[in-house]
Amino acid sequence: MTQIAVLTPDPADPSYASQWPGVLARLTQALALAGAEVVPTAWTDHVDDASGLAAYPLVLATIVWGYHRNHAQWLKACATWQTAGVRIANPASVLGWNSDKRYLQRLAERGAPVPETLWIESATEADVVAAFDTLGAEAIVVKPAVSGGAWRTQRLSRGEPVADLPTGLTMIQPYLDAIESEGETSLLFFGGRFSHAVNKRPVPGDFRIQVQYGGDYRRIDPAPETLAVAERILSMIDEPLLYARVDLAPGADGAWRLMELELIEPDFYLGHDPKSGALFAEAVRAVI
Repeated sequence: MTQIAVLTPDPADPSYASQWPGVLARLTQALALAGAEVVPTAWTDHVDDASGLAAYPLVLATIVWGYHRNHAQWLKACATWQTAGVRIANPASVLGWNSDKRYLQRLAERGAPVPETLWIESATEADVVAAFDTLGAEAIVVKPAVSGGAWRTQRLSRGEPVADLPTGLTMIQPYLDAIESEGETSLLFFGGRFSHAVNKRPVPGDFRIQVQYGGDYRRIDPAPETLAVAERILSMIDEPLLYARVDLAPGADGAWRLMELELIEPDFYLGHDPKSGALFAEAVRAVI
């Protein structure tokens, strides 16, 4: 079998130790369909020197969870891999820019339906209080521009005390009430082809849909218009993508809003894929 490398979390970061091995197991099973044997290796072992990745016909960055906690090191690693010509997917350039949520601003300029967003460097309590009026919202979401898994993300209602604000560039958006009633829908694409979709809902009273906060995940068949929105967003990306996850949620008007375009380390939810990752395997086989 062809060996391919899958980049995994920093072994010094225990945050995801109980979660990522299960994701790796599902990836390994799917990649076996492509005749590929997975070799897991921590991304932090290849920041300054890419020689340990040079021999692989494909390197996947699909489980680099926690990179946002050391963003400078992550950007350095991406530059190292790009300069060395590592055969990594998605491309190292994409892994770099997709790690900073300012990419949403660029996609909005291209016509993507991104929620109205305020970008504030080192936001203060006064900035947050003013955001309610600026956005015309009774509830807002405040989070770092570099984040992952709802890290340092908070929902605030008008008049609620403001504390523990993120450092660095902060993004503030109106809170979408539909997150609680209709959830967030993730559409998975492999090699440019739609694979499957999952609806994710938070536990009552919460807004975080991640599984570590009790989020409920269910496979769905998206409506044609939902699929069209996701495909239009993907058409705005110039670089070739092996995989992509488009996260959408309904706005106050019922129209879809782009919450995230996950191109680095999205969970593919292969456990909810009726084809158990067959399209992912086909896309990988086409590359190797």
